Amino acid sequence: MSKPVVLIADELSPAVLAELGPDFEVRHVDGADRAALLAAAPEASALLVRSSTVVDAELLAAAPRLVVVARAGVGLEHVDVRAATQAGVMVVNAPSSNVVSAAELTVALMLAAARQISPAHAALRRGEWERSRHIGTELYEKTVGIVGLGRIGVLVAQRLAAFGMSVIAYDPYVQAGRAAQVGVRLVDLTTLLEQSDFMSVHLPRTAETVGLIGDAELHRVRPHLVLVNAARGGIVDETALYAALKEGRVGAAGLDVFATEPAVESPLLELDNVVATPHLGASTQEAQEKAGLSVARSVRLALAGELVPDAVNVQGGVIAEDVRPGLPLTEKLGRIFSALAGEVAQQVDVEVRGEIADHDVKVLELAALKGVFADVVAETVSYVNAPLLAAERGTAVRLVADPESPHHRNLITLRGTLADGSQVSVSGTLVGIHQRERIVEVNGFDVDLEPTDHLAFFTYDDRPGMVGSVGVVLGEAGVNIAGMQVARASLGGRALVALSVDSAIPHDALVEIEHAIEAWSVRAVDLTDDPARP
Repeated sequence: MSKPVVLIADELSPAVLAELGPDFEVRHVDGADRAALLAAAPEASALLVRSSTVVDAELLAAAPRLVVVARAGVGLEHVDVRAATQAGVMVVNAPSSNVVSAAELTVALMLAAARQISPAHAALRRGEWERSRHIGTELYEKTVGIVGLGRIGVLVAQRLAAFGMSVIAYDPYVQAGRAAQVGVRLVDLTTLLEQSDFMSVHLPRTAETVGLIGDAELHRVRPHLVLVNAARGGIVDETALYAALKEGRVGAAGLDVFATEPAVESPLLELDNVVATPHLGASTQEAQEKAGLSVARSVRLALAGELVPDAVNVQGGVIAEDVRPGLPLTEKLGRIFSALAGEVAQQVDVEVRGEIADHDVKVLELAALKGVFADVVAETVSYVNAPLLAAERGTAVRLVADPESPHHRNLITLRGTLADGSQVSVSGTLVGIHQRERIVEVNGFDVDLEPTDHLAFFTYDDRPGMVGSVGVVLGEAGVNIAGMQVARASLGGRALVALSVDSAIPHDALVEIEHAIEAWSVRAVDLTDDPARP
């Protein structure tokens, strides 16, 4: 019997071959040579790539035997995950391979910007010995603000603490006790902006974080601030940063990522107080070897039909057929839960009720946590690291399985307790022969809504005219309502409008709705798969 073909389309660490072992026929192709790649694809059971190979619908159609695409790195910008899912092809990556390398590059950029290493080096190359011109700044006894206290943020905080720095952080999804364990004081974003001498960004790129550090924020900072972004481009508004650097409102910047890459024509590169690298966060020998070994293990598991923890689209392994359709719904419920909560929950219960509770539903707990943290941490969330992320943030997790479900054949609920004791909940089910996903409960209100890409939830005091006010604002903003549900606890009591819309609701429109209906809470949810998300 012939061995499965593993096609390697980019240069990988030699350790990958050793990890794959003798059970596979390993072939190599230049992934940048499209014709050669398409010619080699039909016999491949697995495809290993890095960043040079584009995996799209055309390539997937040319590879009928393909079981798994493995990206030896974190980002999936060049892999069409949706097309792979539709083709039944698993996509895996190496979510933890570059965390140390990214943290070290962050520190390197901070030091380089603080000590003016880039312009000093350039001057010396020109034959200029300008010691007095390049006067730098020490990190010792300065305050550094970490925006996003995920795994990389924590590693950066630990390394900068060793420089004798005072470390503060902003992350609404991390509890103060967890931050204190790593020697970090949590503050709000405004306080961080106003108190930081140095600042480093470690957030995922989502609809909520794009432009988070913009013109208004950069008018709050100290004029000697050194700002570093080695996370994702677009979180720092580059136009606003350029103006702040030119006007002396920001002292220096260290950048490894840009909103549009390659960024060879960025005006930021013209400034002497900017040190920049071409997205080198994962570009170390160690990170590449870790990534290669990680995806090689995933390929072996996938081709053996076993559980693949780092699958980003299709969970492998022995999962009951009745449970499997609930995985994508549960992930969406997790993302909706986080948007509704707006902060880390102290306790999260994953309640699985109905017929599927007779099966092993542990994987639904993992799917829920994967969704809960998908939009709130910079690193890629998988079935393996989701429980660790919950533990790091002090979130207790409990799985409740009960075959009794009074109103639905099967019901999945995420219920959480926040720091102030308040409760957040969202429930979903699958209906009909085609197993259509439906949201059926939000914070105690009964609804019936399809979890489309763009959702919004407004809570307010029940009174006439409120639904019309919401519609008027959205109409003026050019946002089309696809579905709407209105629910209330009692006449004149608290009420909820739940919407599915065709496009993201602009922030200004959300603020206008909040004022127009005097809302208790306004929450927008984006369930799209942003390819720029790490």
